[in-house]
Amino acid sequence: MFGVGGIVSDLTGGLRGPHLKGSVVLMRKNALDFNDFGATVMDGVTELLGRGVTCQLISSTHVDHNNGGRGKVGAEANLEQWLLPTNLPFITTGENKFAVTFDWSVDKLGVPGAIIVKNNHAAEFFLKTITLDELFGHLKQSDFLGYTLKALVDGIIPAIRTYVDLSPGEFDSFADILKLYEGGIKLPNIPALEEVRKRFPLQLVKDLIPMGGDFLLKLPKPQIIKADEKAWMTDEEFAREMLAGVNPMMIKRLTEFPPKSTLDPSKYGDHTSTITEAHIGKSLEGLTVEQALAGNRLYIVDQHDNLMPFLVDINNLDGSFVYATRTLLFLRGDGTLAPVAIELSSPLIQGDLTTAKSTVYTPQHAGVEGWIWQLAKAYASVNDYGWHQLISHWLNTHAVMEPFVIATNRQLSVTHPVYKLLHPHYRDTMNINARARGLLINAGGVIEMTVFPRKHAMPMSSMVYKNWNFTEQALPDDLIKRGMAVEDPSSPHKVRLLIEDYPYAADGLAVWHAIEQWVTEYLTIYYPDDGVLQGDVELQAWWKEVREVGHGDLKDAAWWPKMQTVAELIKACATIIWTGSALHAAVNFGQYPYSGYHPNKPSASRRPMPAPGSEEYALLERDPEKAFILTITNQFQALVGISLMEILSKHSSDEVYLGQHDTPAWTSDAKAQEAFRRFGARLEGIEKQVVAMNGDPRLKNRTGPAKFPYMLLYPNTSDHTGQAEGLTARGIPNSISI
Repeated sequence: MFGVGGIVSDLTGGLRGPHLKGSVVLMRKNALDFNDFGATVMDGVTELLGRGVTCQLISSTHVDHNNGGRGKVGAEANLEQWLLPTNLPFITTGENKFAVTFDWSVDKLGVPGAIIVKNNHAAEFFLKTITLDELFGHLKQSDFLGYTLKALVDGIIPAIRTYVDLSPGEFDSFADILKLYEGGIKLPNIPALEEVRKRFPLQLVKDLIPMGGDFLLKLPKPQIIKADEKAWMTDEEFAREMLAGVNPMMIKRLTEFPPKSTLDPSKYGDHTSTITEAHIGKSLEGLTVEQALAGNRLYIVDQHDNLMPFLVDINNLDGSFVYATRTLLFLRGDGTLAPVAIELSSPLIQGDLTTAKSTVYTPQHAGVEGWIWQLAKAYASVNDYGWHQLISHWLNTHAVMEPFVIATNRQLSVTHPVYKLLHPHYRDTMNINARARGLLINAGGVIEMTVFPRKHAMPMSSMVYKNWNFTEQALPDDLIKRGMAVEDPSSPHKVRLLIEDYPYAADGLAVWHAIEQWVTEYLTIYYPDDGVLQGDVELQAWWKEVREVGHGDLKDAAWWPKMQTVAELIKACATIIWTGSALHAAVNFGQYPYSGYHPNKPSASRRPMPAPGSEEYALLERDPEKAFILTITNQFQALVGISLMEILSKHSSDEVYLGQHDTPAWTSDAKAQEAFRRFGARLEGIEKQVVAMNGDPRLKNRTGPAKFPYMLLYPNTSDHTGQAEGLTARGIPNSISI
């Protein structure tokens, strides 16, 4: 019996031995210089005398107080196999690769950040690369993630496929789905599971795939159904999750009615919404549409233009029927949102134009019409799920961070103040992304199996990236752009929310402000004026690579900061830290709590809305739960998808949270250390605020009908025990972690 993510715990000692192996590639300076043949010959004599090439690692995390506060230096290590025939340095050889073994304890010496290379040969050479073969303690979780995902892909998914093929292949009812959490599902012990047992280390798979006995897929009950198994079906919870769910950055204030489209009319015709005042007038608490607009009471989650260009291809896939949706919401007097209309649109080809066939649905709560409304909400949730996974999560956190990680490591020395500021927020990002590319977002990978765009997923996210804007990733800018806030110098965070009880934004602004204060205090220590910044060659090279190489597709965009002022650097660094920490926490760690029960957040839809007189409509009248289940994510997709969500949503046992450092000696600068302590204190203050707001009965969006308090942006800075692991749905790690 297992939860699929269970193997990423209690595995903390495997890479902390006293030796660290690596490889070194040298390029001989005299490789093509026949005049230096004598020096080449003499190299062998030098090596025999015990001299040669030696390497010493320097710690980036552990300080030697007896050496001026510099990083601790390890023992010298000689290159190995220099005299083997395959590595003899003949004059015609360009490159040679050598093994090296360092005496290095990660516990005592920390993480290497630099290296000393000494050449005792008569001839000069170029050092091309040094590669360490092992991951360090703080990277182990991404390694274990790799084992977990490989076990899922190579063993669990084939077993799920066999189970589905041997069973009716569909859930019968909501109660049938709940068995997954209550008693589990017995999966067949197929050969693929035995192969996983053989190929992976026993300690990594013994919990996931027990030796002997039944193989039982049993998952923890997601928080969305823990207190009330039916609360997800209410309009209140459906709307609340747009403010406090796993994708709360899609909602916008409506500024014109009916909503307009920005699609090219020469290709798509007129895609203006078909929602009218007649549809929503009775739901506006006595206001007219004009009054509701003027009073900032109408909001929208508009996926129409996002998805319409892809729907012809998506709906041509077997077993796929997806709508482009618009969900209109009204801000009620008690501060909660209510959905007042959902428009479902499908592409309609008329000559050279891809127009829309649209139908508007309004709230109904009884009989077959009540179930039609439940399906309308489900189609909207399908849109939200796909956009969340591919854009809000993968593109806007994981992918866009990579150019910053690479440029920082290429252009800034480990002693540079900006490197020290940003480096903790890159922990694990590249390793995790590499795992994702190999197992999740690859062609035929888990995302294509489970999320509705399927093989069109990556082309869709690539198209969306063309409109990505770095400056809009800062939370205040994002809120203002979406019309959810306005600039207000008198407000604590310089912006005022138009929906006061907007948990993601309220908590997020507090965290953003704390990050911005910390970055300001830190950077002004090293950049007292703009002139110092402008004269920093490393910094300017870093920003040039970020813009022109890393985000090269967008290098000519006018919105890029010029990086000529300290204010620009502060905003840029705060945005990078926000993206890698709080933004990722908001979109990642709520995945299983909200989506682990797939009727609440289905990842796909398979057929159109039932039409009166059809067989599907008759089934909806006769067995509405069955009709609902047959419309959304199929059983195979659901079992695979929620198993993946359970893995991705867990905090690891070695998590380092915002306001914490994995080593106290990250800098010897007392001013920087004191500023960091203040940062941690502010975050701990935010923790108290979050708890207090969740307990305030006036703030109904904090918990909602599901009685699931919003804690995704609770910093968890105060926890230094390492015990806040697993599916906690709380805590902001320093970096993109899983």
